[in-house]
Amino acid sequence: MLESAALMRTLLQIACSGKVVKNSLLIAVVVGSVLNLVNQGEAILAGVGVSWAHVAMNYLVPYCVASYSAAKNEATSRGNQ
Repeated sequence: MLESAALMRTLLQIACSGKVVKNSLLIAVVVGSVLNLVNQGEAILAGVGVSWAHVAMNYLVPYCVASYSAAKNEATSRGNQ
């Protein structure tokens, strides 16, 4: 249990580092924009209301995935698993 808590703390520290945040934000903007166009393109182009919860999720999910992936990769390269 203690190892698990230490790993989670390490992953969180890495995920909050400037380089990971910057790269994850860039990925989230690109992927989130594509997802929003695919999922709500008709509503956006028609000028009707969109689901703002879905808009937020389309950006949040890629950010979380990119952050976790980068943090896990960095932790593994440091020898923390």
